[in-house]
Amino acid sequence: MKSPPSSSPSSSSILRKTHLSPFLFTLLAFIVFVTILYSDDFSCIFSQLEYSSLSGPPNSISRIMKNKKLPFAIGETKDGCDVFSGSWVHDDSRPLYEEAECPYIQPQLTCQEHGRPDKDYQHWRWQPHGCSLPSFNATLMMETLRGKRMLYVGDSLNRGQFVSMVCLLHRLIPENAKSMETVGSLTVFTAKDYNATIEFYWAPFLLESNSDDAVVHRIIDRVVRKGSINKHGKTWKGADIVVFNTYLWWMTGLEFKILQGSFEDEVKDIVMVSTEDAYRMGMRIMLRWVKKNMDPKKTRVFFSSMSPSHQKSIDWGGEPNKNCYNETKIIEDPNYWGSDSRKSIMKVIGEVFRKSKVPITFLNITQLSSYRKDAHTSIYKKQWNPLTAEQLANPVSYADCVHWCLPGIQDTWNELLFAKLFYP
Repeated sequence: MKSPPSSSPSSSSILRKTHLSPFLFTLLAFIVFVTILYSDDFSCIFSQLEYSSLSGPPNSISRIMKNKKLPFAIGETKDGCDVFSGSWVHDDSRPLYEEAECPYIQPQLTCQEHGRPDKDYQHWRWQPHGCSLPSFNATLMMETLRGKRMLYVGDSLNRGQFVSMVCLLHRLIPENAKSMETVGSLTVFTAKDYNATIEFYWAPFLLESNSDDAVVHRIIDRVVRKGSINKHGKTWKGADIVVFNTYLWWMTGLEFKILQGSFEDEVKDIVMVSTEDAYRMGMRIMLRWVKKNMDPKKTRVFFSSMSPSHQKSIDWGGEPNKNCYNETKIIEDPNYWGSDSRKSIMKVIGEVFRKSKVPITFLNITQLSSYRKDAHTSIYKKQWNPLTAEQLANPVSYADCVHWCLPGIQDTWNELLFAKLFYP
């Protein structure tokens, strides 16, 4: 009998010699076909193996670079610890500062000054399941910011978080060595001895819109210009730490207006798209800007999820036609998700971030904030317009269930930011 050749057999001889080979051959061909067809997607997936994915339900989304030391990191979070999953624990050592001690809080957020009778909303600490948040260290934060620029970009909710950060840090700085100045859309807190700034830039959509005036922007018929991030983005260049947010201003209905040309055009080319598609466009453009302008070896970029509102008390089992007014207790149902927080938008964020190669840390504040119907400014804030007799007779009608009292929950957002900055 002739011995078999020592060299590897050809494909045809394999097919002849085994009954399973046609199946294997077909499977191999299919794998090659799929790889070619979805090469871009596979490339994206493989490039992100060093990151945790944005998979899972909206309340468990996270995005953290793995196996690579990030700028500013001094440690890491315990494996398996999701700092965004936990519960609120009453803590009499809170708040981290007093309202009266921080002169930078806008009158829209100073609830005690405007007559709120209780303080219990200030005494809650976020406790992750199975681990703990690192204590906020103002000295470490300020030393890290020495010679640096930290920038919050977005709407009034991000401005509240910016003010919270200033309140958490300003006591370290002598009175004659700090200042706060607003010019147009940009507000800058300067710590002179540290050569550092903490800034807020008003851009509720991140892209150019007809709501870009930092003071006069209450426009019902909102329009966003497609692909127009550079109008604002030129101001963001050079920042070392950037915290983006955008959500609330997109929520005008099921559809949204997108301007194809320029706001200067005499005849404007405006198209209607679904709110999800409009938001997806904004996310993609933001990520492209980050990829082009932020050096991942030297800078950090964060994106905060939607800040929930509490406009409908029936969501948590309350009376119809009520809202956050007079609410002083937290929501204890761990599965609570309010109707004002669109899961379809969380899905868009997950899809866009998961496909992106841009290193960005996701701050999932939505679920933990959803439990805090007690923490809104409600009626305890400066009212920019005189209240009518009808409003005064029905406080529910003018209660602000969107913004948050300071000190309060936005300090927790910054504690989470601190944790992800130093212990990713």
